[in-house]
Amino acid sequence: MMSRLAVLAALALAAAACRPAAESAEPAPDAPNAAAPATAVAAPSVAAAPAVVVANVEPRPPLPGAPAYAAIYPGGEIEGAPTTASGAAGDGGLVTFTTEASPDAVVAFYKSRAEAAGLTSTLGMNQGDARAYGAAGIGDAGASLRVVASPASEGETSVQLSWSEGG
Repeated sequence: MMSRLAVLAALALAAAACRPAAESAEPAPDAPNAAAPATAVAAPSVAAAPAVVVANVEPRPPLPGAPAYAAIYPGGEIEGAPTTASGAAGDGGLVTFTTEASPDAVVAFYKSRAEAAGLTSTLGMNQGDARAYGAAGIGDAGASLRVVASPASEGETSVQLSWSEGG
């Protein structure tokens, strides 16, 4: 349980880091003058992950209120009640489930669905055998998808999936 919480916390921090900061007209009074030129931030590369062929599998229907790109992985067994909310950024949610598929296959599945929905990759992480992926739509209020897949007991993969439809 603690490792899942740690992975979720890491995903939340990574997602927050992917959001552009609001521009301010004036620097904070105690902020030092930055003399270094600004540099462009390159999009994260998910090419480092092993190549996985996405099988033509039929996903489970999305949870109520979830977009099609956030459908539960085929054969996924949901653990507990999903958490959903509505707000200015649209409907969103978080669900945890297990599957017999590998973390690489799970991430490849969601990457394919996100790209088909017009989302752009914003996060790709390989940590040991765990995999994380994130994608977002255009703008601060755009749709988003985050998935963390890590090996669990008995050869299963534990998956944390979060989404927002955008506003």
